Amino acid sequence: MAFKRNRLKEHIHEIIFEADTPMGRLFDIVLLVAIILSVIVVMLESVDELKAEYGLAFLVLEWIFTVIFTIEYGMRLYCVYRPLKYATSFYGIIDLLAIIPTYASIFIAGAQSLIVIRALRLLRIFRIFKLGQ
Repeated sequence: MAFKRNRLKEHIHEIIFEADTPMGRLFDIVLLVAIILSVIVVMLESVDELKAEYGLAFLVLEWIFTVIFTIEYGMRLYCVYRPLKYATSFYGIIDLLAIIPTYASIFIAGAQSLIVIRALRLLRIFRIFKLGQ
């Protein structure tokens, strides 16, 4: 059973961290699209007229993106050899900071001021630029 788990971790690691495989490229492209759409939603939500009309839709989309990014972050922690090292790395911190505001808004009144932190998701795109290589 432990052998299969290690093999599963290695397979997930290859997909998430290796852009030179077909599944790795697909993962990066899907992640890139999710990041861009998430940032667009945050930008549109900042327009008062759009927020008044589509506020619920923006909220639902933000939660969908937050769940996607949370799963991605969890998978990264699961499949790396040293989870604490990844969690404290530049991209690990960016990944965590990108999802915290949405969760914080449940517990902290006024946490919407942390929405600015969500723009850090754009930094994830630099990690995906390896697609062009």
